[in-house]
Amino acid sequence: MQPLIDNARTFGQRPEEFAKLAEGQSPQVLFITCSDSRVVPALITGARPGELFELRTAGNIVPPHTSQHPTSEAATIEYAVEVLGVRDIVVCGHSHCGAVGALVRGDDLTAVPAVRDWLAHAAADPRPSDADDPSVAEAVQNHVVTQLLRLRSYPRVEQRLTAGRLRLHGWYYEVHTGTVREHRADNNSFEGL
Repeated sequence: MQPLIDNARTFGQRPEEFAKLAEGQSPQVLFITCSDSRVVPALITGARPGELFELRTAGNIVPPHTSQHPTSEAATIEYAVEVLGVRDIVVCGHSHCGAVGALVRGDDLTAVPAVRDWLAHAAADPRPSDADDPSVAEAVQNHVVTQLLRLRSYPRVEQRLTAGRLRLHGWYYEVHTGTVREHRADNNSFEGL
């Protein structure tokens, strides 16, 4: 913890670098990814403060849209699309994902009921043919595609997609190599950026 405190103490010693941030934000991208500490969107993309609007959830899950019981995730997506006017949404899954791995393995999650109930939002069965792969690459990639489809159920997202004012991207990040692959809808594969 001490190195984090030390950095936080010196971080604000360059106020000229941050003054413009007080004027507001205008990110062009909503970046939806996992809460995993090994996935750092700004590090992966090279984004500076104000360039990415982030939504981090366990397993980068986009819950089903419902107007009856709005979620924090739905509010973040709606705000990014309607208020900030983002032009792109990236759903970024990652190798060695604990959430997707738990689903693939069928782990007993009774000791963590909130996690168990949240993972129920994953929807499609992510079990791939290579279930013994510790990186759960195929399962994570299938999961990313499922979340992209789920995003389309959000009315504001679908309206912007139809109008050509929004694009969706599926990314897969390998934590052990730093490689990022993008989903190609034409052949349903993940290829290097």
